[in-house]
Amino acid sequence: MTVVPVFAEPEELYDLVLDKTKQPGKDYAIVDVRDSDYIGGHIPGSINVPASQMYDKANDLIRDFSHVPKVYFHCALSQVRGPKSARIYSETMNNLGIESDQKVKILRNGFEGWHAKYRKEEGLIEDYDKSVWEYAIIEE
Repeated sequence: MTVVPVFAEPEELYDLVLDKTKQPGKDYAIVDVRDSDYIGGHIPGSINVPASQMYDKANDLIRDFSHVPKVYFHCALSQVRGPKSARIYSETMNNLGIESDQKVKILRNGFEGWHAKYRKEEGLIEDYDKSVWEYAIIEE
């Protein structure tokens, strides 16, 4: 089965992150592809693989996560780096001939959308540094 990335709404990932019966790396994986903009906070259970390293790291990610049912990619806004990284991962999987029912997803609106929506909720942002977000335009 060909693996094709699709967008996922934040609520889908929210439910997984808060579900204590689900484990990152086993039931789902979150790949945060931000570079220096990774500082300031991230989604619990996510791993950071900068988009600039995706071609070099795709095989490692596939080795580590091809058994995981859902893999979510995101960057700051999930407009360029997140979708491109999800595509590289999917294409590498397909090129390797790996048969999988895995769902490769892109978090709609990326971490900035996640932050705007869930920054006030307990347990939804790890390593949060409010000073990084002081000047961010956030809709209330």
